[in-house]
Parts: sequence; structure tokens; C-alpha cells
Amino acid sequence: MNILDELRWRGLLADCTDLEALGRRLDEAPITLYCGFDPTADSLHVGNLVPLLALRRFQQAGHHVIALAGGATGMVGDPSGKSAERNLQTPEQVEHNIASIRRQLSQFLDFEVAANPARLVNNHDWTAPVSVLEFLRDIGKYITVNSMVAKDSVRSRMEDRESGISYTEFSYMLLQGFDFYHLRRTFNCELQIGATDQWGNITVGTELTRKKLGAAVWGLVFPLLTKADGTKYGKTATGTVWLDPRRTSPYRFYQFFVNADDADVIKLLKTLTFIPAAEISSLEAELRANPGARAAQRALAREMTLLVHGPERLAGALKASEVLFGGSLEGLADTDFADIAAEAPGKPLERSRLAGAGAPLIDLLVHGGLCPSKGQARKDLEGGGIYVNNVRVAEHTRAVTEADIVFGRHVLLRKGKRSYCVLHLEG
Repeated sequence: MNILDELRWRGLLADCTDLEALGRRLDEAPITLYCGFDPTADSLHVGNLVPLLALRRFQQAGHHVIALAGGATGMVGDPSGKSAERNLQTPEQVEHNIASIRRQLSQFLDFEVAANPARLVNNHDWTAPVSVLEFLRDIGKYITVNSMVAKDSVRSRMEDRESGISYTEFSYMLLQGFDFYHLRRTFNCELQIGATDQWGNITVGTELTRKKLGAAVWGLVFPLLTKADGTKYGKTATGTVWLDPRRTSPYRFYQFFVNADDADVIKLLKTLTFIPAAEISSLEAELRANPGARAAQRALAREMTLLVHGPERLAGALKASEVLFGGSLEGLADTDFADIAAEAPGKPLERSRLAGAGAPLIDLLVHGGLCPSKGQARKDLEGGGIYVNNVRVAEHTRAVTEADIVFGRHVLLRKGKRSYCVLHLEG
């Protein structure tokens, strides 16, 4: 498949300014394209993966890709998809966020390959030197307010009289249009890609570039990453799923994808992974035949965790997941156990209680909330349903001692298959 055919099969073609003409251009020779990423936080998130991985797909197909870090646009704030005005970030915040995002972009794009190395640019470099008067005369003159007001990102905010839209955010699309014009003039960039919420901003860029340079350029957008019920994908009850392991641990990242709904998983495999079509079709057939096996979800979680966090952290996430299903703690890293400890209910316990002969396990099962009474704890122990650090215990006289402490300050208690409590030792 050529790149457009692949994007179409993966459900990644939502709209294009002129798809037929773009197809002809792509058949002629490699094209230069770009996608922008504003530094609204010090990490990209799951929602950024569709356009970011699309850049990677284009690069693998032999095209020249530019990743744009929005040092200038990030100071203003994109109104797209926002119902209220953003809080403006300080220059120091923006600079810190850009440094973090740069490192993440380099994980996905190849900046060293000889034939078509990726390029990383910052729109602050060409925007900051331009004066207000120059910008109004050289950029603002070419775009009508009529067309700007017609954009969905602006119109929806103008219809809400309480929130409205400031002139600052209203001007955002001019800045993004200026980016496209600059990249076309400087790097012969002919295509901008992004999610559908960027359509208005992208078309301002194509219009500006056509008027000022008389050059052909295109815009192409992908569907927003949503669940089958229409809600945004990449959010959980505890918040956004980030690419930075300090914000979302590899274990939780893996769990997010392994818990994907059956209704979403094939679409996610197509849009977010590089798994070939034949393999995805096979996983789809297996999902229909045996949904309980969750083979598609496991393939998705493995592929995404490997892509974002690498093989070592994938192995840790798999090991941590295995522990929560009763696997041995042997070989588990401190950081991965910390993820388990954060996932399972926890209870503080004075370290001194484990000194010497230790504390009766029966008492700790009640203390940890796994058993309602000592009598029930005794029955559960005698029935073989109690585990210390995932090792089955049958003796009701068993004590927990300092020898049972793992990772310096924890004891993992389990009842049955999935009821856990982590005792956190204090003192």
C-alpha cells in the first residue's frame, strides 16, 4: 500500500484540502510535511500519538518529516476543542515543556537516517523576531475576519456569551498559518497534518501560503481518537494517560491498553500500531471467536508499551501484571512493585511488630481489611486461600516476620485470586 492507502485502511483519513491532487503529488516524489505539538504540558499524551505516529509512517514511506514544537503558539493557546480560555503559561514553563517534549519526539522519529532524517523546529525562532506591525501587515492582511469567525473553534466560543474568546486565542490560527507559510518558504514543506480539531487552523495556513507564495500546499487531518461511545480516548478516572513514565508509569500505561473495550481494540490496533494488516485481521478474527482470551488487547498493550517505553520497561510492566495475577515476586524491580503498591489497597504497619517472632498473620489479615474477623481469617488460611508475597500459606499459626519484608518496607498479602493489601512498614 502507498501511504494514503495505508492511512485509509487504518481509518486515518478524515479530510484533505484536495486528496486527489495530494495523491498525484505523492506519486511523483517524496514530500516534506509537518505536524505541530504545543507545549501545554511537560509531556505528550496518548491523544498526541495519532499525528505523531502518522509522521513516523510518512518517514518510513520515504518522505521528509518536520516536528514543530510550538514555542510561540504555546504562549498563546489553541482554542480548538476548548470551551473556555486557557491559562497563559510563563516563558519559563513553555521552555521547560518544550525541552521535555523534544526528548519524547526523538523517541518516535529518526533524526539520524541518511536518506530522510526528521527535522525538529521551534516556531518561536521565526515568530519572536517579527514585530506586531510586521505581522499585521504581512500576515493578517491576507486572512479575512469572515473566514476566521467561520471556523468551528472560534464560532463555538463566540456562541457562548459567558466564556467568549479573547483576541489572543482568536489570533492563534494566524500564528499557525504563519508557521505553514514559513516552512513552505524555508524547507519547501507542502503538507500539514493534524487531528480534525486542527482543520480550521490548517486551512488558514494553506490559504495564506497560496496567497503569499502562489504555491500549492495541502492539509490532511485524522479523526480524533475516541471510544466507541464517542468520548475522548486517553483519559481515565485518574486523569490523562501521559507518555512520560514519571506521569503515567509503564505498568499503568500497559494496563490502560490491556483494558481496552472489545468495541475499540481493533480500531486502536489500526490507528496506533505498526502491526501489519494481515496480523490485525487475524487478531480481529480471534476476537470474534474467543473474546474472553483478550488476545487483541494484549497485543495492543505490548505493542504500545514497547513503542513508548522500550523493551526493558515493557518487561517490567508484564512482570508487575503477572504478580497481580498471582505470579512470583522474583525478578520484580522496585519501581514495578511501587506500581503494584499504588494499585492495591494499602495499610500502614509499625515495623517493630515484625521484629523477633513477628506478628500473627491472622491479625494482619484483619488489620489489612482482607478478612472481617480472626475467625474468618483462620478459615481462609485453612482453606488455602491466603498468600504472603504471593506464596500460599496454609498454617493458621503462621507469623509474618522481618524475613517477609520485600523492597525494604512492604509485605504483600493476598486473599483468593485478586484481593490484595500492601502493608507499608513505618518506623
